[in-house]
Amino acid sequence: MFTNVGWSELLVLGVIALVVLGPERLPEAARWLASAIRKVREFASNAQQQLKDDYGTDFEEFREPLKQLNDLRGMSPRAMVTKHLLDGDDSLFTGDFGAAAPAGGAAVAGGAGAAGSAG
Repeated sequence: MFTNVGWSELLVLGVIALVVLGPERLPEAARWLASAIRKVREFASNAQQQLKDDYGTDFEEFREPLKQLNDLRGMSPRAMVTKHLLDGDDSLFTGDFGAAAPAGGAAVAGGAGAAGSAG
């Protein structure tokens, strides 16, 4: 939930809470905060379960494109181009054209030669 909050920030928040609330009300506030977080998590879990129950496989079909978008978000631009446009062939970026040429390279070279000799 708070993945960017470190221990130092939590310590600062604790000290601020101690100063603002005082030592008498701090335990009560901590219990209230824990209870509120628990209720929010329970609500989110129940909402997700209700969506799964109501929509079943449609819900999973909806989540698949979102998963793919999250995968793309973690990729570099070079990796995206390599994976989706070049079917994983990285020779365009590395300059090693001989490794990927046997299947498609010979046909392209032959096609270019045939077009050049016909003209």
